[in-house]
Amino acid sequence: MQLRSARRSIDKVDKEIARLINRRAELALEVGRTKRKGYKEGEGAVYVPSREKEVLKNVISSKSILGEEALKNIYTEIISACRNLESPTKIAFLGPWATFTHQAAIKNFGSSGYFIPVASPREVLLEVESGRVDFGVVPVENSNEGSVNMTLDMLVETDLKICAEISLKIEQCFLVKDSKSKILRIYSHEHALAQCRNWRLRNYPEAEVIPVSSTAEAAKKVVKEDFAAAIAGEASAKIYDLYILHKGIQDSRENFTRFFVIGKILTKASGKDKTSLVFTVKDKVGALCNILGIFNKNDVNLAKIESRPTKKKAWEYIFFVDLKGHIEDENIAKTLESLKRSCVFVKSLGSYQKA
Repeated sequence: MQLRSARRSIDKVDKEIARLINRRAELALEVGRTKRKGYKEGEGAVYVPSREKEVLKNVISSKSILGEEALKNIYTEIISACRNLESPTKIAFLGPWATFTHQAAIKNFGSSGYFIPVASPREVLLEVESGRVDFGVVPVENSNEGSVNMTLDMLVETDLKICAEISLKIEQCFLVKDSKSKILRIYSHEHALAQCRNWRLRNYPEAEVIPVSSTAEAAKKVVKEDFAAAIAGEASAKIYDLYILHKGIQDSRENFTRFFVIGKILTKASGKDKTSLVFTVKDKVGALCNILGIFNKNDVNLAKIESRPTKKKAWEYIFFVDLKGHIEDENIAKTLESLKRSCVFVKSLGSYQKA
């Protein structure tokens, strides 16, 4: 096929793609109208995580020379634009712009959402609770550095639910304003600094290390200062017009951060779900062992368990657990009822499809 003929064929295909995308948008609007007519208040949610994951799974199952990741990215944006037609979705995230939380929010909702950066996990939840936004995105755990304690503490206090889970591979970069400048100071978030400690000590052992509130804040510092560098993501380089001097500087190649989407909706079972719970036990010998026996008795697989101080009484702890299964599953429901009878306090934080 000659070049001119190939380009004419591409033009025809592009017009057909545009026509089909427009038809999909019309169907999305029709779905929205049906929801508003046939559902009770609060039941016809525009954002349905399990349905969106099902769409992506169906698309990816169609073999393509583009590859799974490219297809997923394309369809995430199509879904995002169609969802925005039904009802514009407002999302608060732990900012500022270009943080990994911002990237996770875009990965989940697509770029057609209205994204609002705030200063802390507490503020994210307050924005959702007040109704100023529909959802919030907060970091909950890094595969190397562990849990984000501030997020865990806030989840205990709020009546909001976990609606979805996002997993984002973290690749740290060394960002500078001038590629030939001497580096005297390195800015970053404490977690990012820890993730790149060995690399930093090998390459810039004499540089002053200055922790800041986020990797994006580190990039903003470098814009204003000479002889400084930031450890941050590639997105920060693009937004703040910085030069990537080194890429992929994290000490571990397997570096992932887990995020939660927080909202007021309850998600339906998908068959590939997790449920997060918190509980406290009585202060007596064998109390925790007895509680763990409840999970075993009901054949519930514990994916994670960790403790945090309750901050109400010295040496009193609250336990966070992730279970494999949905709150609607019979064995999970039975487990929750047994926990309510045996624990001082128990609360479901939400069920959601695993990332």
